[in-house]
Amino acid sequence: MPGSHYDPRMHIQDYAYEPSAQEEGFDILRIFLYVVHYRWILATLAAIGIVSAMALTMMMTPQYRATAMLEVLVPSARIFQDIEVTTESGDMRSYLTAREKLKSRSLVERVVFNLGLGERADFLFPRPGFSPLNILSRAFGRSPGADISAYSADERVRMATNRVLDNLSIETIANTSLLSISYSDQNPKYAYEVANQIAQSFIDQRINQASDTSSQARQFIQEQVLQVKERLQKSEEELVDYAKNAGITITGSDSSLIAANLTEINKALALAMQESLDYGRLVQQIDNGQGASLEQVLASEGLERLKGKLAELKAEYQQKLAFFKPGFPEMQQLNSQIRETENQVNLGVAAITDSIRIKHGETLAKVEDLKNKLSELEAEQVAYQDKNIQYTILKREVDSNRSQYDNLIAKLNEVAVSSELRNQNATVVDMAVMPRHAYSPRLPLNLAIGLVLSLMAGAAAIYVLELLNNTFTNPEQVEKELRLPILGILPAIEEKDFAQAVANPKSGLSESYRSLRTSLQFSGEEGAPRRLLVTSSEQSEGKSTTVYKLAEDFGALGARVLVLDADLRKPNVHRLFRVDNIVGLSNVLTSTIRREDMPKLIKRVNANISVITAGMIPPNPADLLSSSRMGLLLQKLARSYDIVIVDSPPIIGLSDAPVLSRLTDATLLVVSSNQVTRKAARTALKRIQAAGSNVLGVALTKFAVRKLDYNYSYTYLSYNYYSYGEETPKLDSRSEEGSSPRHAKNWSLASVSERLRKHLRDLGDRIKSAT
Repeated sequence: MPGSHYDPRMHIQDYAYEPSAQEEGFDILRIFLYVVHYRWILATLAAIGIVSAMALTMMMTPQYRATAMLEVLVPSARIFQDIEVTTESGDMRSYLTAREKLKSRSLVERVVFNLGLGERADFLFPRPGFSPLNILSRAFGRSPGADISAYSADERVRMATNRVLDNLSIETIANTSLLSISYSDQNPKYAYEVANQIAQSFIDQRINQASDTSSQARQFIQEQVLQVKERLQKSEEELVDYAKNAGITITGSDSSLIAANLTEINKALALAMQESLDYGRLVQQIDNGQGASLEQVLASEGLERLKGKLAELKAEYQQKLAFFKPGFPEMQQLNSQIRETENQVNLGVAAITDSIRIKHGETLAKVEDLKNKLSELEAEQVAYQDKNIQYTILKREVDSNRSQYDNLIAKLNEVAVSSELRNQNATVVDMAVMPRHAYSPRLPLNLAIGLVLSLMAGAAAIYVLELLNNTFTNPEQVEKELRLPILGILPAIEEKDFAQAVANPKSGLSESYRSLRTSLQFSGEEGAPRRLLVTSSEQSEGKSTTVYKLAEDFGALGARVLVLDADLRKPNVHRLFRVDNIVGLSNVLTSTIRREDMPKLIKRVNANISVITAGMIPPNPADLLSSSRMGLLLQKLARSYDIVIVDSPPIIGLSDAPVLSRLTDATLLVVSSNQVTRKAARTALKRIQAAGSNVLGVALTKFAVRKLDYNYSYTYLSYNYYSYGEETPKLDSRSEEGSSPRHAKNWSLASVSERLRKHLRDLGDRIKSAT
């Protein structure tokens, strides 16, 4: 570290917070830890919900339900589907009609008269469905009474009818012809009797109605057969007469010979035109002087052989040209052979191109002939269509009449068989039975609903409490809000144990500060900054303690450390290092230090740590810290020491920290968990960054790690983790002779505890990976 130079540019200023996969997804473990953390709230609300559900259940009057099953039989006249006497949709209408009739007032009044419900006081005046008095009724068996003599017979019938209609339920069963008749009542006997009586009354209401639908339908069909037969004969005669007069031959096919010829001519014309276009493109290529590159020319084997021979002659000529002149007889002979071969090639190409031109002319003539023939057929087709329109109309009428006649004959034969059958309106499939248990209220369901509602209220309460808790509870929140890396997480220590934890180098707090020191060493390319400012958003966040521990830890590495107490408003460094504060920084900045007091300015704590205290508290700390003397002093100290750690006042409400941040190489922001608000921390960071400070990161102090808490994943900050190995039993000479049983027992309990913690950590990791 000596001689190192800190380059603030090496520090990553634009730290981007990237949420973890668990934070982006559904973190079951975190939700479980939230539940455990707020377990008393949830347990209280759950108990309230369960007790409320039980109380509400006791206030509800038990209801009994009896159900009868009725099958609706569609009339036999449904065979006349094609003439819409009854269709499939008509079947559904029959079921819906039966359902509405079962709920009709006339049918219910018949039930009331048959059962004498208008004369039963307990039926006319039941207990209320929901009332606190129901608890007393259940406890003492009392039921309210009323005098029915005060009401006339018509009024009692109307009251009974309205009550039956209110408690009656008729439902259709999908894809069946069954109807479910359900009736609910406080008295199971009434539920049973009314459900069965409604089914029986529905059958009795229709049992005396004679079904003459089949006979009426037969008479109707016979009349229709005679009428359709006359229309069929008349339409056939008209069709034949028109065909004779128009000269139309009836072949039994819907399309005429002319139409078939038109189809064939159109196909031939399309092929001829395509062929003409193909040959036309070839002729155009020939006219452009590219006949030698035609596919037909290239595919000619004779031309290929001539081209090969020509290439050989030209190659031989070029080869001998190196030895003989062009006038040499042998060269002249080769030259004549080359010309002769080229003529043969040209004649072959011309023959192929001439044949293409001839075929092109033939295709053009063929297209013209086909067009003329097509025009003739189109004229004939127009004349035929004029005649065929009336023929088609007459033929369609004949086909329609013949179809109606055939259908009516078939239906007449069917109705002859079914005309003697007697239709039955409905049958009872299942009679209602006496209900033994009430279907409402259902205590398990009410308890479940009460529990769910209470847990939902608890979840809402937890959500509101978490929203109201505007402090930092875990490092992820710090990184997300401030967009700065966490350089160190410092656990919360009980006030009574704090001094011991600070002094003990093996405590969890000391190990956390050493981890913070390591993070600072790796914050730059060449190590920790030479001038480090330690500040916080508000007071009492642990910045002075952080300065003290960082000085100790850097000094333990052999670095020359100077601690400068720049908190001229509420100095605390001299108390931590246990030095006097008679002469300090304020005396240097105000030039009130005497020459004989100069040796007292820098106080040596040990071989590697020195301290400059704040001195007397001045009236204008900000002016003194922004003076040129302060900058020169820090530069001089940075040259004399390996690292200068500056303790400053809080940022919020004061200008001291922003001023000091411009005079130092880097700034460490101390944020206390569950203390400083997120808004205050953001404001402080924004203010100090606006002053041009190079903020390395955050040291999260007072981080509480409790068992079964949502910060339980940071249990490595506990003392047990950093005291690893201290409980390992030491072997001595007496261990060979025999060790203490109590000592062995403690060792085994520690081992079991460690294994249990390991298994719990593994379980948590698996849950996180699964989510």
